[in-house]
Amino acid sequence: MKTSKQLLGAVSALALVAMSSTPALAVGTTANTTITNSVTVNYNVNGNAQNAVIANDSFTVDQRVNLTVTAINTPVTVSPNQTNRVLAFDVTNLSNSAADFDLSTALRGGTAANISNIRIYRDTDGDRVLDAAELGAGPITFLDEVAADATVAVLVVSDIGINAVNGNTFDVALTAAAHAAGTAGTLGTRLQASTGANQVDAVDTVLFDGQGVSDADNDGAFSAQGRYTVSGAVLAVAKTSRVVSDPVNGATNPKAIPGATIEYCITVANAAGAATAAGVNLLDDLPVDVAYSAAFGIFVDGDASCTNGTPGGNFAPGAGVNQRDRITGTLSDVAAGQTRSLYFQVQIR
Repeated sequence: MKTSKQLLGAVSALALVAMSSTPALAVGTTANTTITNSVTVNYNVNGNAQNAVIANDSFTVDQRVNLTVTAINTPVTVSPNQTNRVLAFDVTNLSNSAADFDLSTALRGGTAANISNIRIYRDTDGDRVLDAAELGAGPITFLDEVAADATVAVLVVSDIGINAVNGNTFDVALTAAAHAAGTAGTLGTRLQASTGANQVDAVDTVLFDGQGVSDADNDGAFSAQGRYTVSGAVLAVAKTSRVVSDPVNGATNPKAIPGATIEYCITVANAAGAATAAGVNLLDDLPVDVAYSAAFGIFVDGDASCTNGTPGGNFAPGAGVNQRDRITGTLSDVAAGQTRSLYFQVQIR
């Protein structure tokens, strides 16, 4: 819009009446809005009123680019070998115009080998959970045509490696970068700050964003960081044996000679502060030099001294590697700071 003016001399600013063609939003007057004001000057000559003189001025509102990214549910507790773990974020357009937002992630802390498959999904129902429909829609790389004042919920989704251990952390940043809106389904060009003098008849661009965790002030981007914290079991497994009796000495100072009875003790201890270990299955292929003692049986859920167990487990002749006899058993959940055991007896051939 070109500016039309008439020379009126010195006019007090208090005499100007400003009018906007659209009401201002929370983020400010919409970019590309034309703001027009006018002034009316009344005067007389020799005491006689004359025709009023009116002057108008118009200018175009420039584009102010601003956005934020907010981490919602951090930290998130994860387990080793867990997939599709979610960090939730909000991306808010604080600009005075619609914008596209290019999305990217970066691992800023933690061992890269123990986290993988980091991708971004749109949280269409805003529940901070990756449901089947959102997973089926596939990952996204940008947000399209985000209106001024609008907030879009997104999910950063990762797989945790099996070698992650209790207490590990992974810091993942989500960055949104402002691009021009206008063509639905297509990421527009990256918005850059205008240089030079203000253009009265055209829309300039001013970058007004703050500094995030991995970006600078006024760079047209913003980033926030979420954290995964690994809660895993920390198991220590030990297998010991003791001579119970032998054919010569009986139970008094027995020796490990052929015909002697040997008791195997397998303990599973979980460290203090660790996650509970569930589904603890033990598998023991016996040496060919010993024979399982069915008369004693197999005991599970014993204590650290391999006592106070209950009958359980299974003996499978020839089911092990190289047709060795196999002992299997399942322990109840091993909580932090707890030790459970499985024990049985054999005879030396």
